[in-house]
Amino acid sequence: MAALQASGLLSSSSIPSAPCHGRFVAVLHAPKLWKNHLSFPKLPIGNVEEFNTHIRNPLQIKIETQRTAIERSDGDMIANVTKLYAIAEAVADRVEMHMNIGEQRNNWNNLLVNSINGITLTAATMAGLSAIPTGTTSLLALKISSALLNSAATGLLLLVNKIQPSQLAEEQRNAARLFRQLHTEIQTTLALRTPTPMDVKDVMERVLALDKAYPLPLLPGMLEKFPATVEPARWWPSNNSESSESQKVPAQNNTNGWSGKLEDEMRGVLEVLRRKDTAEYVRLSKFVLKVNRILAVSGPLLTGLAALGTSFVGSPSHGSWAVLVGVAGGGLASIVNTLEHGGQVGMVFEMYRNCAGFYRLLEESIESNLKERETHKRENGELFEMKVALQLGRSLSELRNLAASSSSKNIVEGGMAEFAGKLF
Repeated sequence: MAALQASGLLSSSSIPSAPCHGRFVAVLHAPKLWKNHLSFPKLPIGNVEEFNTHIRNPLQIKIETQRTAIERSDGDMIANVTKLYAIAEAVADRVEMHMNIGEQRNNWNNLLVNSINGITLTAATMAGLSAIPTGTTSLLALKISSALLNSAATGLLLLVNKIQPSQLAEEQRNAARLFRQLHTEIQTTLALRTPTPMDVKDVMERVLALDKAYPLPLLPGMLEKFPATVEPARWWPSNNSESSESQKVPAQNNTNGWSGKLEDEMRGVLEVLRRKDTAEYVRLSKFVLKVNRILAVSGPLLTGLAALGTSFVGSPSHGSWAVLVGVAGGGLASIVNTLEHGGQVGMVFEMYRNCAGFYRLLEESIESNLKERETHKRENGELFEMKVALQLGRSLSELRNLAASSSSKNIVEGGMAEFAGKLF
């Protein structure tokens, strides 16, 4: 019976019957076993979420982490560039300020020199004329005028000798030059590579060091014009900005351009700088300071004596001596004033002091590189040698000859007569 049903089922399903109203009868009578017996398991929603968590999340987390790091690095880079540009603008403004103030103070020096000379010579002339026998009224007027002019000259000389306008002008010229140099270094850093936070910190420290070395205020705040001890000028931070990361070139090899021969060469140059150049300019600074101090005391003293002598012109007992003191004191005071301020002795002192500071900076730069044990942390050796040679006004061969001549034997015997610098 089961066999007959199976055969009937096969015959009805395999042989198509006649269509009825556009449909197959076999389709109507086909068994629907798959609806009752075939089914697919459904995954729970929780399992799908767990699948996404374990498969997709690590990749998403990695991508998001990388994107965040890139955005953070880009933000830091933009911030550093913005800060350097802001500092560069401030430095450019300082250049203009120091140039303008330096020109103004140089004009002060010329104006005061001519004015004081005119006052003292006029007072000396009046003192001489007051000795001519004339009326009492004319003699008294000339005496009073000469005494007043000499007193005014004394006060002006005291003020001018205190502030030293020629030295002030030289300070501002040096400050403008160094700020301009710093501005160029900032532009070079921005052009060659991406600045770092250390670059920003280094530049800030250098700006503040320059502000301290060359202050803009006159009274109070200006540098001491007659210091008790003479030291080389210092316009760089104490940690030596020349050896900072902003001045270094990435190492091209393990030695970074350094060798034992180059280190010995730099030690020889350092010895010459310390024993000859820096010491010589400190000595010259001390000598010029002594001359300036003598002139600064002599000028007001001579005009004061001239004013005192003029007041005794016409007296029976001291008439001739009073005229001599009034005339000679005024003439000598104008000579002293011309030598001191017309000759710009204060400017010469500042120039020598800055030359000593220049060589001191070069010394510290060489020392900082030699003290660094790891050569890849130093400035590139070949570049550093070229910079030292240029700063001393020498070629590379001349620099090496200088280092060879500064052997310990020559130093002990005192035969090291050549200076390292040839520029000044």
